Amino acid sequence: MSGTYLGMPAFPAAAHEAVRDRTLRGNLRHATHTIRAKRAKAVAEVSDWAALREAGRQIKDHTLRHLDRYLVQLEESVTAAGGVVHWAADADEANRIVAELVRATGESEVVKVKSMATQEIGLNEALEAEGIRAYETDLAELIVQLGKDRPSHILVPAIHRNRGEIRDIFRSEMAEWGRPAPEGLTDTPAELAEAARLHLREKFLRAKVGISGANFMVAETGTLVVVESEGNGRMCVTLPETLISVVGIEKIVPTWRDLEVFLQTLPRSSTAERMNPYTSTWTGTTDEDGPNTFHLVLLDNGRTDTLADQVGRQALRCIRCSACLNVCPVYERAGGHAYGSVYPGPIGAILSPQLRGTQSEIDASLPYASSLCGACYEVCPVAIDIPEVLVHLRERVVQGGPVTRGGNKVVLRPAKGHAAERAAMRASRWAFGHPGVLRTGQRLASRSRRFLPRTLPGPGRAWSASRDLPQVPAEPFRDWWQRTRGGKDGGDGK
Repeated sequence: MSGTYLGMPAFPAAAHEAVRDRTLRGNLRHATHTIRAKRAKAVAEVSDWAALREAGRQIKDHTLRHLDRYLVQLEESVTAAGGVVHWAADADEANRIVAELVRATGESEVVKVKSMATQEIGLNEALEAEGIRAYETDLAELIVQLGKDRPSHILVPAIHRNRGEIRDIFRSEMAEWGRPAPEGLTDTPAELAEAARLHLREKFLRAKVGISGANFMVAETGTLVVVESEGNGRMCVTLPETLISVVGIEKIVPTWRDLEVFLQTLPRSSTAERMNPYTSTWTGTTDEDGPNTFHLVLLDNGRTDTLADQVGRQALRCIRCSACLNVCPVYERAGGHAYGSVYPGPIGAILSPQLRGTQSEIDASLPYASSLCGACYEVCPVAIDIPEVLVHLRERVVQGGPVTRGGNKVVLRPAKGHAAERAAMRASRWAFGHPGVLRTGQRLASRSRRFLPRTLPGPGRAWSASRDLPQVPAEPFRDWWQRTRGGKDGGDGK
């Protein structure tokens, strides 16, 4: 996975700074509460929601189990429809392929529809290094790009900005990227949207190369699907002469019948709509309709490594609806930037450490960016048990062990800073396996309880500073049972 967001502080430090920003917290609280309330109402309208959720889970699991077969079928279908398929093992290879394809057209500008895969690999930065300028056309992504910012939400990348901040960004930055903001621009939504429309329209009409992602790929026909709310995506995939789509290999579904399930669950879980305002589909190329040339870049970038993990692989079911972010109490307070990844929130806390590994400080901290309340699992439309994966990844961070990285089996060393915890657990395991030792220890603790400290020493001081240590009883349970019950009912005290 790209190192675009690496180098940031670990989640606890980043979150500590974020929660001090009252404006950020206010923006997040208002937006997430509004979205999740609308989502709950939209989902309640569907009597068979639980069945749709289970169907989505089964379709995704089946596809992941047979991913090799469906990817080959997809390649054959896209090629037969006039497209060209490229395979990218990692971010560097994907960026190189896209840059070469753009250079081959002779163009130095591209328009982009919102694509998390291209953000994941740092494509905009890679193209800039090659002298190619990429223009984001999704309204929220445009705000992020003009503000020299980073996305903080899967569905609403500029969720951390309010209308006044967006107005100021448009006024100060639009001219540098093209058509300037209108004179006297206010912060009313209609005026902001009109300013963006005028700014982007000239880019759509001028661009010869478009770059997109895809929400889904249908293996049986080679069809790609993008769902959106603004219409900018449709212009991006239809007006340019050359279209390049960069898509993660897990976005595949076997058939159109399978796609039907997700076209019901995705809009209700993401934007709380019964259906997406714009659902764009394209299959290869067609004479005198849409792009003349179509390239599909299939991106691995850690996905097959994730697939090798029997517990963690369920993260690949994700359809990027962002419902888990909108109910997460940690995300609501810390925001998306604290996660150090294009994938924030609960799904990011389990996806990024698997795509990038847990060797960096920030990725090792992400599995702990959760209260394990389970709200994310309850709203997930494909039933990803995020708390289960979080605990699984915490175990990996602390204990290390065998994992797959780059297609190879490797053994991770236990994380630093947990030596005392591991020693305590090993000692406890040994004591519980030797009843005599356990009994002696219990009696010794009871007899010396007056001398035991009220707070823990060393690293344990932080834990006991806000918690009372449990009082040691006057006698162990075994002794109490033997004294009070052991002789009455024939028990042996064991």
